[in-house]
Amino acid sequence: MKKSAVTIKDLAKELGISPSTVSRALNDHPDISVETKKEVNDLAKRLNYEPNVVAQNLRSQKTHTIGVIIPEIVHFFFSTVISGIEEVAYNAGYTVMFCQTSESYEREVKDTKALLNQRIDGMIASFSKETTNFDHFKEVANKIPLVLFDRETDDLDVSKVIVDDYYGAAIATQHLIDQGYSKIAHLAGPENLIISAERKRGYEETLSKNNLRITPEYILPCFKGTMDEGYHAMKRLIDLPNRPDAVFANNDMAAYGAMKAIKDEGLNIPNDIGITGFSNWQFSSLIDPQLTTVAQPGVEMGRAAARRLILELEAKNETPKPTTQVLKTDLIIRESTRKEK
Repeated sequence: MKKSAVTIKDLAKELGISPSTVSRALNDHPDISVETKKEVNDLAKRLNYEPNVVAQNLRSQKTHTIGVIIPEIVHFFFSTVISGIEEVAYNAGYTVMFCQTSESYEREVKDTKALLNQRIDGMIASFSKETTNFDHFKEVANKIPLVLFDRETDDLDVSKVIVDDYYGAAIATQHLIDQGYSKIAHLAGPENLIISAERKRGYEETLSKNNLRITPEYILPCFKGTMDEGYHAMKRLIDLPNRPDAVFANNDMAAYGAMKAIKDEGLNIPNDIGITGFSNWQFSSLIDPQLTTVAQPGVEMGRAAARRLILELEAKNETPKPTTQVLKTDLIIRESTRKEK
C-alpha cells in the first residue's frame, strides 16, 4: 500500500506546535523564531515533507504559469524566441504553456480562451497573420498581464517587445544599392502587419534617399511568406520587360523561393540578380549561394518579453505602465549579394 504523504498537520503533531506555526516557519515568516524554523525545516527534511503546490496556488490565486501564443513553433525565429522565454521564466520559478496558432485567427481565439481556463498568471503573445480583431486579447489584458512580441498593434495598450523592422529593411536595401544594384524589387508581407508595413517603408524610403525610382510593379505580395509564393513572385518579376536586378524579400523563405526561380531561369546570383532576406533562418547560411539577410535577436526578444511580464506579475503595488522595447537588427552579408568585380 502506498504510504500517505506527510502533511503540515503531521509535522505540527510531531513537534507539539500548531499547524499555522509550522506553515509560517516553512515560509520563513519573520514572526517565527530562528530555532523554531530550524526544528520545523529539519523535521520536514527528515520526513520527506513536500508542500502541496496545488493547495498553495489556490490560496494565493497564483499558478506560477505563463501562457504563450505563438504563430509557428517550426519557424526558426519563433523557436529562438521560445528559448529566450523558457530560460527567463524557468529561472524565475514559472512554468510555460505554449499554444501554436499556425497563423489562424480562429485557433488563436480558442487558444487564448483555453489558456485563461488554465488559470495562467500572465500571457506572452505574437498574433497571427489573419488577426485584425483583437477582442480576445483585450479580454486577456483585462484579466491578467499581457506582453506582445514581434507583431504589434495600436489596438492593445500593453507592453511590447519588437525589433526595428524599418531599420532592418533600410540597411538591407542600402546594402544592395552600395553593391551597385539599382532596380530593386520587394517581396512584401501581409498588409495588416505593422512589421510588414515598416519593412516596406524602409525599402521605399531608402530608394528615395538614393534618388532611385519606386516601381510599383516591382512590389509583389508574399503574404504567407512561403517558398512557393517567393518562387512564383520571382517568376513574374523575371518576365517583366525591364526585370529587376535585385530583390529584398520580407522573409528568408520567400527569398529562398525567389533564388530557386532565378536559378531555374539560368540566371546567376548575385551577378544577374542579387537577393536579401529577413530573419536569418538556419538554412540561410547552408544554401548555395549563402543568403544575405537581416538577423533578428530572437532569443533576446524572448528574454525581454519574459522579463517584462514577470516584472508586471510581481509588481508589489499597481501594475507598471505599458512600455515598448525596440531591439536592433543586424545585416549578415553573404554571397547572394557579393557581385564579382
